[in-house]
Amino acid sequence: MKKIALTGIKPTGTLHIGNYFGAIKPALELAKDYDARYFIADYHALNTIKDPKELAVNIRQVAAGWLAAGLDPEKVIFYRQSSIPETFELTTQLMAFTSKGLMNRAHAYKAAVQDNAEKGDDPDAGVNMGLFTYPVLMAADIILFDSDVVPVGKDQVQHVEMAQDIAQAVNFNYKQEVLKVPQAAVQESVAVVPGLDGRKMSKSYGNTIPLFAPEKELRKLIMRIVTNSQGVEEPKDPEASQIYLLYKLFATAEEQASLAARYRAGGMGWGTAKEELFRVVNRELSPLRERFEAIMADPAALDATLERGVEKARPIAAATVRRFRKAAGIDR
Repeated sequence: MKKIALTGIKPTGTLHIGNYFGAIKPALELAKDYDARYFIADYHALNTIKDPKELAVNIRQVAAGWLAAGLDPEKVIFYRQSSIPETFELTTQLMAFTSKGLMNRAHAYKAAVQDNAEKGDDPDAGVNMGLFTYPVLMAADIILFDSDVVPVGKDQVQHVEMAQDIAQAVNFNYKQEVLKVPQAAVQESVAVVPGLDGRKMSKSYGNTIPLFAPEKELRKLIMRIVTNSQGVEEPKDPEASQIYLLYKLFATAEEQASLAARYRAGGMGWGTAKEELFRVVNRELSPLRERFEAIMADPAALDATLERGVEKARPIAAATVRRFRKAAGIDR
């Protein structure tokens, strides 16, 4: 039997090229070797998104985005977190085995406290219990589905380590393996995608290229990429250009070599380089954009896809909760 991999997808904004190469493609690759489960983490999103219309739109767009990018709901389990009530029962159960000290050490909470200190505010200003107990809900997401591995970047390893600590505390208390202890699958080679201004592409910097932008908007954004003042005739270093670094993500090896040679030879302006980038980006993203638009045009079918995922997910979740209940002496 294949080992189980689980990936959570937080619906907190429009998917962009950085998400595609940094999260979506690596996560979908796992389905080749693992029994993969993907979920839309809509309850996690409540910590930051309080507008119901915005959250509802985000949930559908993110779900449609992953499907358009290649997620096959017939081969993996794909569901909404909020559709699995066992998640919240297990969260409550795990709370009884989670120390407040462990939550105090969570990166997100510590960052909020530090930010408040720098502003001279109360340490817990603006901190809700959803943020504070975020790692317990995440642990429940992971543990509920008997996950063997959770693919994460280096900055997210702590979440999996906390899930390990909590599962081990439960198992130690009941002197049996009630819960599977997950492992982090650290993604060492995840692409760092440059944004329009050369910094890492991020919504927080406002420098993103949306994954499903219409063709005209896509070209307009690419033309806005910041460049230096080198003239047309000057030779240029391709590896120092964010235009070329983006180009490498989409172009074939032959195309990469050809454009790099043109950079080094001189005689090519930044406008031409941007046109070449637009050509290869649009070539890859056009079919994804068409699939995304078709999925978004039929919300009932999208909801039905997620519901079919719930039908496959809930029996697994229920079995985990039953094991806990039986071990704890509250089975009925």
